[in-house]
Amino acid sequence: MSRIIREARPTDVADIMQVMDAAKKIMRQSGNMHQWSDGYPSEAAIEADMERNGGFVIEDDGKVVGYFAFLQSPEPTYAKIYDGEWLDDNQPYHVVHRIASYPDNHGIFSSIMDFCFSHDTNIRIDTHRDNKIMQHNILKHGFTYCGIIYLLSGDERLAYQKI
Repeated sequence: MSRIIREARPTDVADIMQVMDAAKKIMRQSGNMHQWSDGYPSEAAIEADMERNGGFVIEDDGKVVGYFAFLQSPEPTYAKIYDGEWLDDNQPYHVVHRIASYPDNHGIFSSIMDFCFSHDTNIRIDTHRDNKIMQHNILKHGFTYCGIIYLLSGDERLAYQKI
């Protein structure tokens, strides 16, 4: 298998949305019933990632099997953290959002983290309280739980950082 990570292109959007649908099914099957509902992430969200040069696809043997956003700070929803603190709140960082893959493609999270840490050593990430799979992967890859952040919608997220 030949796995590559590359910047997403507008021609990838349909494939990315199929990956998002597969990820939503995984979430629902694992008991995460509320994250990524009401049409999120939308094509507009993916296109906004691309406009910031932060949308990436994972390809296995030339087929899009995953997606993530890797965006430079600042992340507005990370300005305030509750019931904790960031490991470092002074240095620039990157944030990882919208991680999605097909269930039969293993090691995607590890591939994403290898890519991200080859570009920055200060990474932040957040996830829904019900997303046990993501929490497991985040902790397995050495992130530290830092506290709670709130999205612009008011939804709570568990926040992590690794330096």
